[in-house]
Amino acid sequence: MPSSPASASATDATKSAPAGGGGVQSLERAFDLLERMADAGGEVGLSELSASSGLPLPTIHRLMRTLVDCGYVRQQSNRRYALGPRLIRLGESASRLLGTWARPYLARLVEETGETANMALLDGDEVVYVAQVPSKHSMRMFTEVGRRVLPHSTGVGKALLAHATPQEVRALLARTGMPAATEKTITTPDGFLDALELVRRSGYAIDDNEQEIGVRCLAVPVPDSPTAAAISISGPAGRVTEDATQRIVPVLQEVARDLSEALANTTPQA
Repeated sequence: MPSSPASASATDATKSAPAGGGGVQSLERAFDLLERMADAGGEVGLSELSASSGLPLPTIHRLMRTLVDCGYVRQQSNRRYALGPRLIRLGESASRLLGTWARPYLARLVEETGETANMALLDGDEVVYVAQVPSKHSMRMFTEVGRRVLPHSTGVGKALLAHATPQEVRALLARTGMPAATEKTITTPDGFLDALELVRRSGYAIDDNEQEIGVRCLAVPVPDSPTAAAISISGPAGRVTEDATQRIVPVLQEVARDLSEALANTTPQA
């Protein structure tokens, strides 16, 4: 049903009206819709967006058409909307910047623990390492910037998935499988879910020779990160002992909190 001239004028005024914090309301709404799409798995219908956002269908339709025209959203043949390919370039650039911002904090980890420090993100079903500061000790390990691994065999993977629901974890593992990197790799969903419960209780994750024999990793999530992120240290099992773990974990947790605060303050305030 066509809207009346009066309602159309009101809608146009609302569309460009500044938001409470000094932003542009239509822009804030568009980003909110993109985030809701991501939370829903990347593909949604207009009615779902309307129900979750509380916005009227005409407003959502107008915003989605703009996002489609810009390439940030695409309309499927079933008339549902999916996140578009132009977001990939933005995401890749943001990931690189996130790694750049993290490097001073990783360097601090190396200084205080003596071990190689890493930062990793969950990209789809895989863990990708986006930053690393190597230890002064000479030892080549599997972790390197750009490397992609499956979550079930890494400390960062456990840290990243610790607060996912069991259903989400099982679905991910069903898609990726659980191949054994070593004889110590967890290869059953129940075993991995038990490991995640231990992460939630202890506040940190361990990779104990599960990705590479002779290497132990300790990892913690970065709280309130704009995208799921974790930091870790990795080193020879002979140095990353149980005693060393008790010393290193509080440092990891403190650096993760400091990095989280720094990321939260990267947006200039109006």
